[in-house]
Amino acid sequence: MTLVTLIDAPSALIVLGGTVAATVLRCGVSECAITAREIAQLFGKPFAAGEARAELARQVQDIRRDGLLRAEHHSTGDSEFDEVTDVLFHQRSIAALVAAHERHKARRSAMSNTAVRLFAQAAELAPVFGMVGTLISLNRLPQGLANGDFSGAIGMAVLTTLYGLLAANLIFAPIARVIERAAEAEETARQDIVDWLASQLSEAAPALGPAERRKRAAA
Repeated sequence: MTLVTLIDAPSALIVLGGTVAATVLRCGVSECAITAREIAQLFGKPFAAGEARAELARQVQDIRRDGLLRAEHHSTGDSEFDEVTDVLFHQRSIAALVAAHERHKARRSAMSNTAVRLFAQAAELAPVFGMVGTLISLNRLPQGLANGDFSGAIGMAVLTTLYGLLAANLIFAPIARVIERAAEAEETARQDIVDWLASQLSEAAPALGPAERRKRAAA
């Protein structure tokens, strides 16, 4: 047996085409669009934690030197950190900064979970369409028996089952894990920076600390 004998376009079309179509129908177009964005991010520029932290360190230095009211708001090159620091300057509250970060975190988590769920669905459906291909090939078996040639039907039955298992375990499930690991790594890096930033701001602007405690006490 050679690799060439394992290549069969109709079998691949049944398994992959059926899996993709069923996944789109089951998950919906909006979830597919979210998943496409998550896949694009895997091949795009990764989150530069070091650069963001360096820019935020400059921001903290300005706050230490000029105070929160007079300090200039610097762009970090990351839209989410730009937004959360803008919230800090407008509301003068570390809690508001953390809350803004949590909103972004929830949004990122929802998007990555959507992509992971979609590929998990595809991994679940691929073996099913492998069996569909097997049933289609077995349906051709009586015709092959009549002609004295049933090797094609049996070969297709074997290949579609094989394609379904390979697609599930070597394509769809691994992609789901890649997305999940990338999301976890970015979230850990962002959370570390936010924790560091909140600590630095508490030292740079001590007045924010008691204010936060007064707000919690009032609540």
